[in-house]
Amino acid sequence: MNKNEIVEKLKDDEHYYGSFGHQFLSNSDISVLLANPLNFKQPSKRTSAFLIGGYFHTAILEPDKLKKYKVVESTTRNTKKYKEISEGELCLLQHEVDMIEIMRDKLFQNKICKDYIENKNNEYEKPGIVELKNNFWKGKADIINHDEKLIIDLKTTNDVLKFKSSAYRYNYDSQAYIYRHLFGYDFLFIVIDKNTHQIGLFDCSDNFYASGKDKVEKATDVYELFYKTEGFDHKQYFITKTL
Repeated sequence: MNKNEIVEKLKDDEHYYGSFGHQFLSNSDISVLLANPLNFKQPSKRTSAFLIGGYFHTAILEPDKLKKYKVVESTTRNTKKYKEISEGELCLLQHEVDMIEIMRDKLFQNKICKDYIENKNNEYEKPGIVELKNNFWKGKADIINHDEKLIIDLKTTNDVLKFKSSAYRYNYDSQAYIYRHLFGYDFLFIVIDKNTHQIGLFDCSDNFYASGKDKVEKATDVYELFYKTEGFDHKQYFITKTL
């Protein structure tokens, strides 16, 4: 398959997140490779935070797809009602949906955010692949704003005033670095505080991109040692630190 055919196939979430997409590295792999490479590509349990984040993005970028989410009118996931309706499936709670809809409305009430998000020349949920350090990486941009020449990523946070430190902690720096290579534009985060609904627009400094590049290079070195070095024995792996 050529690059265009691969990108076209990655538009389907089943392929992007399934076995076809697993042949490519992604930003989500970096935390695993740097923390415990033995867990690389191991299936992870779906969490409520992941589900809420998905609904938030869908509500803003693809509202016509909201019907795929099951919502339960329950205060917690421990009630009898939730367990009966969910049938073992992880579902959204109604108060979580209400919270997301408030945040969505706050973003669209802000003229700058609305213009960034709804520009007529935008592309949404756009996948891409790029070769970095002899390995192919994938990514899927929330928004490509061609008029502003920006990759825009939507984030929620518990404290927008601490987002800068969170961005490094959650590897948003490596995300920005990879996506800049994927799509050729600079990166902008549109962030909303889940508690205060304060909005933040965060562009990326050279130092931020450089930090991301460093993480990508370190993760690549680990990946190549563990998964591309003939004869490497995973059982001999250990970490060492001075206390």
